[in-house]
Amino acid sequence: MITTAVDIAELGTIVGIWAHPDDEAYLSGGLMAMARDNGSRVVCVTATRGELGTPDSHTWPPHRLAEERTRELADCLAILGVPEHHWLGYQDGQCASVDDGEAIALLCDVIDGVGADTVLSFGPDGFTGHPDHQAVAGWAAAAVDRLGRRGTRLLQVAAGQRRNERWRDLNESLGVFNPGYPITVPDDRLAVHLVLDPETVGRKVRALAAQQTQTAGLLAGLGLDAYTAWVGEEEYVERQRR
Repeated sequence: MITTAVDIAELGTIVGIWAHPDDEAYLSGGLMAMARDNGSRVVCVTATRGELGTPDSHTWPPHRLAEERTRELADCLAILGVPEHHWLGYQDGQCASVDDGEAIALLCDVIDGVGADTVLSFGPDGFTGHPDHQAVAGWAAAAVDRLGRRGTRLLQVAAGQRRNERWRDLNESLGVFNPGYPITVPDDRLAVHLVLDPETVGRKVRALAAQQTQTAGLLAGLGLDAYTAWVGEEEYVERQRR
């Protein structure tokens, strides 16, 4: 199991494949920062610009929110030390309607082009149950399978039982997950379980705070200490090649 910055060096060149801006920071911000500090190459891919990610569409109509979240993600990745990013250019909420072959081909180009040793993405459940997450998970897995690169690992976001129990009440109060999610896994199935050190989690929180259209309310409501604890672990299972 990968639990330390030293272990992360084993992952080599990393490509993270996500649905919306902020997915990458919430789910792999610490891992990416530590990998970059180790000198590893990290490439981030985002399917949509998250233009529907607001309850206030009057203040943030889709075109304006897309522009703002584009800037926010650039600031976030700069804090994490990740200079390489690709947009797939799909519409928020519409990933399940995308031509799978097209999306998979785009991801194959990125994964193969950088010579990825490790791909990070969602598992089939999409972690929160979001349809965009689930679609992206399918594309990522299919791209890894299509390329058939020997030794390329696919690590999928997971909810370990212990961590899920700790935060269940808060997650339910915030409406983070769709009903029936997350689907938990036994802790002994985890391939990655990072408890972030204070410096790394502080950097992750700064990266998330840069995406203020998504995080300002949460930070204000929870307070810095509680928010930091909430985002202070990252967990993945390894998907076995078919």
